[in-house]
Amino acid sequence: HSMADLESAALSRQARLKAMRAEAEAAEGDDPARKRAREADASKEPVLKFRNYTPIDTELQPAVVPKAELPSVEEAIDEHLADQPKKPVIDNVDLANLAPRKVDWDLKRDIAKKLEKLERRTQRAIVQIIRETHGEQGLTAPEGLQGDDE
Repeated sequence: HSMADLESAALSRQARLKAMRAEAEAAEGDDPARKRAREADASKEPVLKFRNYTPIDTELQPAVVPKAELPSVEEAIDEHLADQPKKPVIDNVDLANLAPRKVDWDLKRDIAKKLEKLERRTQRAIVQIIRETHGEQGLTAPEGLQGDDE
């Protein structure tokens, strides 16, 4: 492809795009003010802004955006700490005060009913063993060890 072929293809593409825009505007019924505003926006060249690049050419120097001043983190922390009231530092840490007094309180709560039932069965078994060892000599179980059927 020669350069003349490329240029003629570009010109025909531009003509097709203009025709398509005209058809779209006719279909929408655009008012002339909106059309002029759109053409003005299309004719504007993009504004150069150099944020991270420093151009060598002096003509481009005005497009350099000045670097933003970042606040110092150390200063912000110092100001925040200065606003806070000073709290006394505790040197001695008593582990007994930090740890819960009863570590297994939830376990005891969960098995309390089972323990009561087991305790009753244990008392009945003790009463039965005492009766067997002493035989039926007319002795009764000691007070508090009576086998209650609950």
